[in-house]
Amino acid sequence: MIPLYAYRDNTCDPRKCTVKKLEKAGLLTIFTKIPRIPRNTLLLDPTAEQALSPADRHVKSITALDCSWEVLDTGAISSWRIRRALPFLMAANPVNFGRPCRLSSVEALAAALYIMGEKEQARTILSKVNWGIRFIEVNREPLDLYAGAKDSTEVVKIQALYLDPESRD
Repeated sequence: MIPLYAYRDNTCDPRKCTVKKLEKAGLLTIFTKIPRIPRNTLLLDPTAEQALSPADRHVKSITALDCSWEVLDTGAISSWRIRRALPFLMAANPVNFGRPCRLSSVEALAAALYIMGEKEQARTILSKVNWGIRFIEVNREPLDLYAGAKDSTEVVKIQALYLDPESRD
């Protein structure tokens, strides 16, 4: 089991916050100050230049950024040692259902776990939100392909199939 963390800046509604639900279930630790996040964690960052892949299985933990991207101090995270972007996936959360790349924090963490081979842990955290299992249903094909990739380069090639559907023919 990979330890999970989240940086939370309290900009979202705490009653709807997926990381708060995971913390309450004992599945995640929340940090409210960026310097408190363990430096050896894999930081899920959509601005990262490298895609998450199964080659990242060696990480000690995963951290999601549960915050408003408009106010995030990106300078504070730009020097992070292990930053990875998730590949193309569809949101299944009620706010952004069916919208590409608009994942909730629990979806982002579950996607990372699934791609890194921790499928049961992904299902466990998704079970804490009533719509969670829909995320895997909606994204099963790309998640399985990403999980079977060798490295980040291969994940990016697979992602291209979803960004340009005509290339799938």
